[in-house]
Amino acid sequence: MFYSRKNIALAALVAFIAGCGFEPLYVEKKSNSEWYYDNEFDTSIKDEMASVKVELIQDRIGQLIRNDLLDKLTPKGIPQSPKYYLKITDIKIDEVDQALRNDITATRKKVIYKVYYVLNDKDHKKLIKGDSVAYLGYDILRDPYSTTFAKKKNEKNAAKIIANDISLRLGAYFHSLQTKRGNPNEY
Repeated sequence: MFYSRKNIALAALVAFIAGCGFEPLYVEKKSNSEWYYDNEFDTSIKDEMASVKVELIQDRIGQLIRNDLLDKLTPKGIPQSPKYYLKITDIKIDEVDQALRNDITATRKKVIYKVYYVLNDKDHKKLIKGDSVAYLGYDILRDPYSTTFAKKKNEKNAAKIIANDISLRLGAYFHSLQTKRGNPNEY
């Protein structure tokens, strides 16, 4: 029987992941069984994330980030009685010219999007705060329409990256709360 190096490497990777204690972030096991597929999942982390209300954000990149966060956190709609409030407090965008021509005009822009956020509970107590950064770039073309299109595409990509980062951090926060509640002697 012929085994390729790719198949052997894939089998080793699967064995490594299975043995390293990998657990899904958004669900918890309901029992202490070693095998996930033998029992039900507790989806309370997903439910906690669905109870986050994302506050309105003023500028265009903020609206894109909010829309992506709504898709990730509350796919069934905005919660009627939210337990948590996520607020984007500040968005900073820095553009740097790159790849200069002989006449010192740029042919590429590097853009750094930095977003600060705060998660509060319904009593306005600050639970977590942090920042998320996306590094992207786009080409400056001779056709202004193409450059505008590239810039807008860049903003959409940055919004997706930042929303994904924030939702993962919120998931990790709720996971840590669940872990503390489930096994208080661990900490």
